Amino acid sequence: MDLIIPDFGLLFWTGLVFICLLFVLTKFIWKPILSAVNEREEKITEALELAVKTKAEMQTLQAENQNILKEARAERDSIVKEAKEIASKMVADAKDNAKKESEKVVVAARQTIEAEKSAAIAELKSQVATLSIEIAEKVVRGELDSSDKQKALAEKLVGDINLN
Repeated sequence: MDLIIPDFGLLFWTGLVFICLLFVLTKFIWKPILSAVNEREEKITEALELAVKTKAEMQTLQAENQNILKEARAERDSIVKEAKEIASKMVADAKDNAKKESEKVVVAARQTIEAEKSAAIAELKSQVATLSIEIAEKVVRGELDSSDKQKALAEKLVGDINLN
C-alpha cells in the first residue's frame, strides 16, 4: 500500500520542488513565453486584418475589372457598328458611282450612235443626191440628143429667166 499512499516527506519535497519550479518558471520563463504568444497573436490579428483588407481590395478590383470589361465591350460594339455603317455606306457609294458611270457610258453610247446615224444619213443623202444627179444627167442627155430638143429647152430656160 505504500505505493498508493505516499509518505508525508515525499509529498513535502515534491510540493516544495513544484513551488520552486513554479517560481522559477514564473520569474524567468513565463514572461518571455507570454510575450511570444502575445506577439504571435498580434501577428495573426494583423495578418487577418491584412487578409480582410486584401479581400476587400480584390473585390473592388474585380468590380473595376468588370466595369472596364463592360466599357470595353460597349466600345467594341460601337466600333463594330460604326465599321458596319461605314462599309454599307462605302458599298452604297460604290453602287451609286457605278450607276452614274453606267449612265454616262449609256449616254455617251447614245450620242455616238446618234452622231454615226446622222453621219450615215448625211452620207446616204449625199450618195442619193449624186445618184439622182447622175440619173437626171443621163435622162437629160438621152432626151437632148437631138439639136431640136436642145434648142427648145434652151428657149424655155431663157423664157423662164426673163420672167424672173
